[in-house]
This record gives sequence, structure tokens and C-alpha cells, in this order.
Amino acid sequence: MSGDEGVRGGPVPDPATITAMVEVAARAPSLHNTQPWRWRFDGRRLYLYADAERQLTSTDPLGRQLVISCGAMLHHIRTVFADHGWHTDILHVPDERHPDRLAAIEFRPWSNPPASVHTLARAVEHRRTDRLALHEPQGWAELLPRLRALTAAQYVRLDVLDESVRPQLAALSRKFATLRGHDMFYDTELHWWAGHSDGWEGIPRTALASEAEFAQVGVGRVFPPGPRTARRDHFADRAQLVVLSAVRDSVPQWVRVGEALSAVLLECTAAGLATCTLTNITELPDGRDLLTGMISSPGIPQAVIRIGTLPIDDTRLPPPTPRRPVADILTLADQAAPAPPHRRNR
Repeated sequence: MSGDEGVRGGPVPDPATITAMVEVAARAPSLHNTQPWRWRFDGRRLYLYADAERQLTSTDPLGRQLVISCGAMLHHIRTVFADHGWHTDILHVPDERHPDRLAAIEFRPWSNPPASVHTLARAVEHRRTDRLALHEPQGWAELLPRLRALTAAQYVRLDVLDESVRPQLAALSRKFATLRGHDMFYDTELHWWAGHSDGWEGIPRTALASEAEFAQVGVGRVFPPGPRTARRDHFADRAQLVVLSAVRDSVPQWVRVGEALSAVLLECTAAGLATCTLTNITELPDGRDLLTGMISSPGIPQAVIRIGTLPIDDTRLPPPTPRRPVADILTLADQAAPAPPHRRNR
């Protein structure tokens, strides 16, 4: 733990620690790897802001997934701070004077965090989105109660979908891909952010499934096809499908959905499982209505997660997707506002 005295006398992490933790936590997942977050440290509190310039206005017109992505980053950063001896107190209430401000973090020294914190912090760096077919998750019966407890702490419900609904969701994925393929703006966003290998953002082509590989999965967003490889095209996906649902649609609730999502992904990664977050089904009313009929609890479906086990002959981690430089997403109290972030020409 490395700290300074804050502007009001309380111990806080020093700027070097703040910078290092933000850089590590930026491994958090986000829609199309847009990384739509900004941070500002004022010497006492660390503030999280939504970066509206990174909103995908056709895919995510309400900014719901943008805020969920920021919530995932918030949970990631709490995890890595805890591993370095800092307890974080979160203020979730938005500030009317700063509508893009989603949360504020205050710090307290934490001399003896549990060993599980270190395990989860390691998972931050090891987690990947796996878009290929997976086997059934090992140890699922023991893991599921922990996942439900983690999401309940954020007032988010986790429901397990029955295997029988998989064909319906696969058909809906194909239907939505066809419908949205006629939307020029959606198609432009998708091809802008997916399939590139340069820059600090977006989904590299190597992280996408080929047509043959995606055919074995079925449930998910139809991306531009990845390289013609045969990594896992010889067996059908048997990943467990779970749904995260919120009690209402609101910005504070979406932040909590993101925190719950992060908690599930890290817990699964720590358990040796692979995951893939699916939001294409919840982007359109028909998809959310269908999911609502598939779950037993009241709530508004926000995301589906595939959770499974890697085949024993393919346990290598895929390469990490790119991330923006920390200087683009963090401003310290004694610094000027960051320069406009690097963006590829559209």
C-alpha cells in the first residue's frame, strides 16, 4: 500500500498508485471494447465519468450499455485497490451538476483483505471474452450460489436459462442480425469497432469467431467473421446461459448491473471457467420480452452471459484485446484536462 494524506487529512492512495490501479482495472469489458469511461482524482476522491463520445448511438441509443460498461470498470477498480490494501466506499448517486458523473470513490486503508481478493485481482488480468464453443461449466452446482450472492449484493437478479431455450435464442440472434443488417448506422458501428487489429480500442479480428466456429455457438451477436481457423468448430456449445436482470431501468441501476456483471466474470475466471457477455438479445424489445418469459423472477433483462469450460486441448488464453493509454482516461488533480483521445479516422 502506498498513500498520501488527502486534501482533508485522511489517508488516500498516492497519484502513482491511482494511475497504476486505473491502468490495470481498464481491462474491464465494454461494449465492442469502446472503453467508455473517464476518471478524475481530486486528491481525495476518485470520480468515474461516462464518456458520451464513445456511445454507440445506433447499437445503444439510451446509453444503457455504456453505463453498464462503466459499472464493470468500477467493480474492477475496487477489486485491484482492495488487493493493494485499500477499502473503497462508493457513492452511486449521480450529481445533477455533472450528469456524466456516475460514482465517486473514497478510500480507507485495509490492512488484511481476504485471500480471495488477491485471486479476483489476478482474474482481472486473466479474464477474456471467449466467443467460441465451450463445454458445460465444471463445478457449476458449487459456483452458482456464489454468483447469485454476488449479484444480489448489487440488487441484480441472476437466472439460469433452461437448455431447451437455446434454439429460440439462436434463432433470435439470427433474426436480429438480419434486421439490424438493414440499419446502415448499426452496420457502420459494428464494422468500425469489430475486426480491426490496429489502435487502442475495438475488437481485433483474431478475437472473433469464423463462420464455422460461430455456427457451433449460435447464441450471440453476429460479428464480421474472424480468421478461417478450426479452433473449436467440431463440437456444439454447451455453455450455461444466465441472465442478469435489474429491478428498473435507470442510470444508477445500470451501474450496479455493470458491477454485478464484473463480479460474475471475475468469479468465473477465478474458478477456471471461460465467459462471454451477450447484449445483442437485450438491445431490442422483442429480445427482452422473450427473456422475461424465460426467467422466473420479476425484473428487466440486461445481459446474457455464456459460462463454460474450455476443451482440454485448447486451454491457452487468447491474446488480450487492446486498451487505451491511461493518460487518455485519467486526470489527476494537478494536471490539465487530458488531450483529446487518439481515434482512428472513420
